[in-house]
Amino acid sequence: MAVNLSAVQWGHQDLLAQIEETGFPPGQLELEITETTIMEYGGPAGATFQALKALGVRIAIDDFGTGYSSLSALKRFPVDVLKIDRSFIDGLPDDVDDQAITATIIAMASTLRLALVAEGVETPAQHAFLLEKGCRVGQGYLFSKPLAAEACLQWLLQALRPVRA
Repeated sequence: MAVNLSAVQWGHQDLLAQIEETGFPPGQLELEITETTIMEYGGPAGATFQALKALGVRIAIDDFGTGYSSLSALKRFPVDVLKIDRSFIDGLPDDVDDQAITATIIAMASTLRLALVAEGVETPAQHAFLLEKGCRVGQGYLFSKPLAAEACLQWLLQALRPVRA
């Protein structure tokens, strides 16, 4: 389960305790923090950050490419996932600047062994471009509009059902 955290939540000293109190398996949790938040506010104390990682919590940088885009953050913070901001996906596959930026982020994530998610995938052409460049995970209206919990469960069950020939 991916959970977006605000800057206030991300900087909260009791973040680890709050996560443990939920009883949700930490190995199935991904915390999404915007690039701007992680650069402006850093994160929980180093020990807390390491404790989150030790529990198996994954950290994702959301809206990657729109904030400070400090590549040193990828080195300093033990992140697991980059989420390419939709503003770069919108112009695909026609805008050459969006092509170059997106392809570069995909290549960088691959080299750094980071998981990657493209946000805002709405057309088959965008999806094809991303697949061609090596981005295998996307989210957006091409796949589904936002769903209520029960509808999401039904959608997942349908998507996982074996196809019969």
